[in-house]
Amino acid sequence: MEKMTTRLRKLLSRNEILVAPGAHDPLVAKIIEKEGFEAVYMTGYGTSASILGQPDVGLLTQTEMVYRAANIVEAVSIPVIADADTGYGNAINVQRTVRLYEKAGVACIQLEDQVAPKKCGHMLGREIISQEEMVGKIKAACDARVDEDLMIMARTDARTNYGIDAAIERGRAYEEAGADIIFIESPESVEEMKKITSSFRVPVLANMLEHGRTPLLSAKELETLGYDLVIFCVASTYVIAKAVTKLMRELKRTGTTVGMLDDMIPFDEFNKLVGLNDIREKERKYATGRN
Repeated sequence: MEKMTTRLRKLLSRNEILVAPGAHDPLVAKIIEKEGFEAVYMTGYGTSASILGQPDVGLLTQTEMVYRAANIVEAVSIPVIADADTGYGNAINVQRTVRLYEKAGVACIQLEDQVAPKKCGHMLGREIISQEEMVGKIKAACDARVDEDLMIMARTDARTNYGIDAAIERGRAYEEAGADIIFIESPESVEEMKKITSSFRVPVLANMLEHGRTPLLSAKELETLGYDLVIFCVASTYVIAKAVTKLMRELKRTGTTVGMLDDMIPFDEFNKLVGLNDIREKERKYATGRN
């Protein structure tokens, strides 16, 4: 069976953009796979909201993130690209982070150059470590992986405080250090996005965050600009939050959920989505003791 790390590399070698919607839990990841997407992105922003009910400000620990990554990997049969924040420490911490994420089965691990505790890439007030320290962390990450096909994504948050040229300079240094994918966070115009995609030999990622600092473009528009990979990192989290808010307001107002039935997935369809039919089949198979 083909490794997910190998599959992701093949997907990124095509002459078309790879769309990896964001998932904060295994259920959302299963829906993403069911709807035909070829990869999924584990969002740290959405995971923090899901696990803690807290903003993306570096509160989640390394092991909490790894546990969620492992659950998402287990739920789907497509490559998982996983946010690993700053790597949870220095270069030595990064090496353990890479080993843990690799054991969890992810196909790509994303590391960023923020000072810990980090913040969401579209928030103000972000600070970054020195370029030299991040280069060392990327080299440490590359050396730590057992599977050479495991992809290391390097993200820089330099744009907001230091400008697009400084961000691209960092991206080039990270590419030289061995990063397989470059992620220049929060460019603020199409012109800046064009400058990014023309600056690297390795695949480049676009982050589409609704109401964020970057123009919200379609996958086809991003492909035309030269991007190889796009994540719609928190769209599903935002939609779920709005849908549940609507549900609870209706329930509070009327005392019933009858008026929301058209907005719900039916009982049988939901059970099929989460794999109940497969479980029942396995129960029948193993109850007899015969294969």
